[in-house]
Amino acid sequence: MQMSAGMELRPYQKEAVEAIFQEWEKGNKKTLLVQATGTGKTICFSAVAADVAGSGSNVLVLAHRDELLKQASDKIERSTGIECDLYEKGRLLGSGKSPITVVSVQTLSQEKRLSAADPGRYGAIIIDEAHHSVSPTYRRIIGHFPDAYLLGVTATADRADKKSLATVFDSIAYEYTLAKAIKEGYLCPIKALMVPLEVDISGVRIEAGDYSAGGLASAIEPYFDAIAEKMLEICRGRHTLVFLPLVELAKRFCSLLNQKGLSACEVDGKSDDRSAVLHDFAEGRYEVCCNSMLLTEGWDCPSVDCIVNLRPTKSTALYKQIIGRGTRLSPETGKAELLVLDFLWQTGQHNLCRPASLLAEDDIQQKLMEKKIQEVGEPVDLLEGRDEAIEAIRASREEEAIASIAESIERNRNRRSMLVDPVQLGNLLGDMDIIDHEDVFAWQRKAATQKQLSYLGKLGIDGEGVSKGMAAALIDAIARRWDAGLATPKQMRLLASFGFHDVGRWTKDGATAMIDAIARNRWRLPAGIEPKSFMPL
Repeated sequence: MQMSAGMELRPYQKEAVEAIFQEWEKGNKKTLLVQATGTGKTICFSAVAADVAGSGSNVLVLAHRDELLKQASDKIERSTGIECDLYEKGRLLGSGKSPITVVSVQTLSQEKRLSAADPGRYGAIIIDEAHHSVSPTYRRIIGHFPDAYLLGVTATADRADKKSLATVFDSIAYEYTLAKAIKEGYLCPIKALMVPLEVDISGVRIEAGDYSAGGLASAIEPYFDAIAEKMLEICRGRHTLVFLPLVELAKRFCSLLNQKGLSACEVDGKSDDRSAVLHDFAEGRYEVCCNSMLLTEGWDCPSVDCIVNLRPTKSTALYKQIIGRGTRLSPETGKAELLVLDFLWQTGQHNLCRPASLLAEDDIQQKLMEKKIQEVGEPVDLLEGRDEAIEAIRASREEEAIASIAESIERNRNRRSMLVDPVQLGNLLGDMDIIDHEDVFAWQRKAATQKQLSYLGKLGIDGEGVSKGMAAALIDAIARRWDAGLATPKQMRLLASFGFHDVGRWTKDGATAMIDAIARNRWRLPAGIEPKSFMPL
């Protein structure tokens, strides 16, 4: 299979499509594409579908909601020129001869329909919102077409999701994160504002791993008036989307906002005029749109520049879907950022997804970011907050790595060759992919190959006890550094042993020059060099 050259793709989208075919060619027939909401994952899988169809094979596109089906079909047709066979509520819309079929999992999983389908009909299956694919209905469909290549597409594969998705998929072909999309200008900056209003949900029971919707409704409604007053101060003139746990609650809160003077609308699954109301909201005829989780997937309104989440959740996937409704760019409306309002949720012993969890790579980063958001009292740019947290953690971990290296050198003074271990290396680099690496897929949990171990040894990395997945992560990280002309692991370890800091940022040439200078000085620091603050030009 070859990637289509006829589609206009952004650089990261082109990389994603190429990576998918590379995974398939390597033998990982079931692979994942992870892309932040708003970065065009439908465009990517449309390109994949067009290429598979162009090679003479049929493609099956699965989704779990009618809005997603229509969205996928329209995007494929607009971007590739291929008219799809779309099954809507079980009824075929199309010629029945298209190489690309778009159907809901509910429709195809029906026993009569699935058993009648030729198991060899499709060369590839694409699953939109693939975090749903671990359910039995999806598995039945996947199992019915055993020879088809499988691509799952999702925006929300956090660490817990990846573990469950590993039961269906073999690998992650490509990941384009929210932080990277914001940095590269494809999504808007996100700012979080802590609203000093304590909302007590500590008594709400947990059902199926998350807060009970009914319990949340009872706990939150007494705070409605105070929340509406705060929104009146903050949301005037903005384009605000509010999420609530129940439809009736969304209706009551919408009515209250209108009473307070904010023009608000409400939509739900039974709204006959839903499309018209959403169109009016998009056109700016309403300042606020209230909904009960209807708009978490399959709806785009780039002008949304404020999110008020009154459906607190423990689910990172759900939270990212909610906030993702407002991350798209909208230069024509003058949108500068997305503002996320966060309340002082009193949760008892339960963890809760907060704005910091959108970008934080680990719990320590998240706690540092949340501390800043609470202390500042004004909107905090999440990307800037994350970068500050990363720098603070990196400096602390580098101190630990330097001390660890000095200790290991003292302990092994008589050994000729000293290698840096993966944890030390990760701390020197400040590379969270190495520090927090966790083997998820079956192939990653295997022992590193002899070829990997030999290569790691040549790089100056101790491969003892390293898994195949960790070895691959280390080799990829060093390859990126090699391409960027940065210092090698051996150079970093030696420089760190002399007390130099920020060695992960040194160039290879700068490291070579300093090591040569130390060697000429009989392996002592040259006069006037302060290792903690020194940085080569």
